[in-house]
Amino acid sequence: INMGEDTSILTKETESWNGSHLISVTQVAPCGLTLLHEVACSMRDLVRSTGGDDRLKHRILATVFYEASTRTSCSFQAAMKRLGGEVIHVDAGKSGNSSAGKKGETLTDTINCLECYADVTVLRHPVVGSVKEAASKAVKPVINAGDGIGEHPTQALLDLFTIWDELGVDRCKNETITIVLLGDLKHGRTVHSLAKLLARSGMKNVVLKMCSPASLTMPDYVKEYLQKYENIVIVETFDLKEAIDGSDVLYVTRVQKERFESEEAYNAVKGAYIVDKELMETAPGGMVVMHPLPRVGEISEEIDSDPRAAYFRQMENGMFVRMAILALVLGKP
Repeated sequence: INMGEDTSILTKETESWNGSHLISVTQVAPCGLTLLHEVACSMRDLVRSTGGDDRLKHRILATVFYEASTRTSCSFQAAMKRLGGEVIHVDAGKSGNSSAGKKGETLTDTINCLECYADVTVLRHPVVGSVKEAASKAVKPVINAGDGIGEHPTQALLDLFTIWDELGVDRCKNETITIVLLGDLKHGRTVHSLAKLLARSGMKNVVLKMCSPASLTMPDYVKEYLQKYENIVIVETFDLKEAIDGSDVLYVTRVQKERFESEEAYNAVKGAYIVDKELMETAPGGMVVMHPLPRVGEISEEIDSDPRAAYFRQMENGMFVRMAILALVLGKP
């Protein structure tokens, strides 16, 4: 099994993906991102022409979620089924239907048991590093669907696909692209993974404008990681209007209520930034608006009809990228 922290092991060679875990974006080499983009584009063509195929027939995906999920869980299940595979779902959270955690079974034992039935496991767990630990004992591919406030690699990969798709791959690789990361940058695993991925993406120059309330700024360990890369320029600001000036992408995140110690702390920052019609009137005409969703008021529904609003296209891209990942790790791209 391929495993590694910050070693570029997932490359343009399809064999490097076959049987591999996907724990962190730091595993994917720039040429591997190009391969994933190509396979995801072919999956989009496939879905739009015939709905899917049977390349993963008789293969089984186990989706194991110790934290709530709608989009990630459903898009992985849809991805597997569109390629002819089947799914077993385990709702392993406190109010879920699984007995394993309630009986005191270790996470690694649960995953080792489930892979007796399945060919690949998608795991979400609230503890940072838990998915990596489970994968270290697993004999079949494990895909990280989010480990607490750590990483969410498949979200970052679908986000990068969306940026390349909306702006054009050639432009992204040859011109300076300015991306605003907005909202809860402290707890948001999506922005942690995306920022790292942008640094490793092979894009020529990326200006990352980090815009958040003072109490929710990007963690130092992420910024230190980014500072190792010459293609990344970091700009920190608290002023949204200033941030969007001249920007190509506005990546909005919600303030994550479930990560706060108290209701008071959450209420103090929850409405800090609102993307509405008024703001969009001052924004660049080609600025793409993205959001990992769910949104809780930080993007007004009145801009859903704005052609720059890409968040539902982004969600659909998630299925295509996850189809590509499943096909690659199961050796059927």
